[in-house]
Amino acid sequence: MRTIYKLFKVDKSRIGFLKFIFEAYDGIAVITTLDTKEGLVRFAIAPNSIDEVYAVLRDLKKDIYINEL
Repeated sequence: MRTIYKLFKVDKSRIGFLKFIFEAYDGIAVITTLDTKEGLVRFAIAPNSIDEVYAVLRDLKKDIYINEL
């Protein structure tokens, strides 16, 4: 199984919070900031965790701008 990479544009002021949340979900995804000014981040997602990552993102979208590119 290979790591799945997804790009997202997020509220740039909440990148740190987003990283913190996913660090708490030990091992489901690693977030790399690609452009702080644009709020561009890359998720490296464990293949068996894709559904869980999207479930967390759906919940976070209620309070944070998150858009998959």
